[in-house]
Amino acid sequence: MRFIDVNTTKKISKIGLGTHQFGTRAWGYGEQYAASEAAAIVSRALELGVTLFDTAEIYGFEAGRLARRALVEGVAFRDTATTRGFGRSEQILGQALRNKRDSVFLATKIYPTVPAVPVAEQRAVASVNRLGAGYVDLYQIHQPPRLVPNDAIMRGMRALQQAGLVHEVGVSNASLERWRATEQALGSRVLSNQIGYSLVARSAERDLLPFAESHGRVIIAYRPLALGLLSGNYHPGNRPTDRMRAMQSLFLPENLDRARSLIEVLSEVAAAHSATPAQIALAWVIRHPAVAAIPGASSVEQLESNVAAAEIELSDEEYHALQVVSARFRPVPGPGLISRQIQAIFRVGR
Repeated sequence: MRFIDVNTTKKISKIGLGTHQFGTRAWGYGEQYAASEAAAIVSRALELGVTLFDTAEIYGFEAGRLARRALVEGVAFRDTATTRGFGRSEQILGQALRNKRDSVFLATKIYPTVPAVPVAEQRAVASVNRLGAGYVDLYQIHQPPRLVPNDAIMRGMRALQQAGLVHEVGVSNASLERWRATEQALGSRVLSNQIGYSLVARSAERDLLPFAESHGRVIIAYRPLALGLLSGNYHPGNRPTDRMRAMQSLFLPENLDRARSLIEVLSEVAAAHSATPAQIALAWVIRHPAVAAIPGASSVEQLESNVAAAEIELSDEEYHALQVVSARFRPVPGPGLISRQIQAIFRVGR
């Protein structure tokens, strides 16, 4: 395993484990996965040197259409913590880690719907308890808040750090301007920004990656395999059937067809390394020194495959070839506004 070169009390592995699917039925994994497979995945990840485990209080929640839409808009009509399934992923991860808590860099997130400092503290305590931990290594603001001022949230974060419940603060899906503003409001570094980054989502390269590299910060890349598109397993004749992927415009037949050239180059590079396209896609993401990736895993075998990507060294020529072909990929958007709203609703888990 390789690790991020950053000044933290614990090492952050270049390949981590994302646990969005641990409590979310939309992935189609079922109760058996939550009851046994998830624990086996976490155990094997620890054996392989994974230290970065990422979850969120909102992973696993089950809410009606209006509640989901409210969260997408950054406003809750009622306390999200009372929603069924709230904190389910944290519970599953905490149970799987048990007494191995001290060996991991544990990250979770708060969804910013209420500005009061005591609310942030209460939610952090609840997350810590669900995780069975005395503290979290990284506490992240899940989405840029629409109505909650940065100063209000950061007062809560400072209090949590002073109390020892939170070691590092992070943001998620934040622009560089918001990242800097959050640091200013906190009065100290905001260690990380968790964003979608992959061969088909490269906007972070404009300013977020340079900032992270030059300031000793970290980019945590979610969806590094573009929900499995970059595995090469899907094509117009074999589209995903689970709800989480089927809702995404990336898996429209036309986009699967447009991705063919990218998959072909991934496959060529993979053959040269006796690897899989997915492993090459992960190796590409973490080649940047400031980036750690948090792919999910549906099985121990998939987890092992993901972790093995940390050992793949792409040549400059291979890296450039992947950059060129990925830049040519131009996916078409979904069929309309309603589809995009539905996609946004299911993206709330990120």
